[in-house]
Amino acid sequence: MSLFIEWSWLALLPASLFLALYRVSRRRFVAAVAVTWSFYALYEYAMHRRWLCTGECNIRVDLLLLYPVLVLISVIASIVAVWAMVRRRAAS
Repeated sequence: MSLFIEWSWLALLPASLFLALYRVSRRRFVAAVAVTWSFYALYEYAMHRRWLCTGECNIRVDLLLLYPVLVLISVIASIVAVWAMVRRRAAS
């Protein structure tokens, strides 16, 4: 996860992955997670450019909340997407 701090554009990769999963599964929660990852990429970019923090930005307490939330919603969205694809395949 620390890769996203230095290279904030890498957070767009999970966003793209969840967008692709949304297109296949058509679950709104998966789309919401894609949007969340996109906002996180923008947030990290703003932190890197020091638009959101002035002075000492080395101690990032915000990541103690952000990383677990991102991991949790990503796991849930993955399960939801796979479950939707399995149900769709079973129905056809």
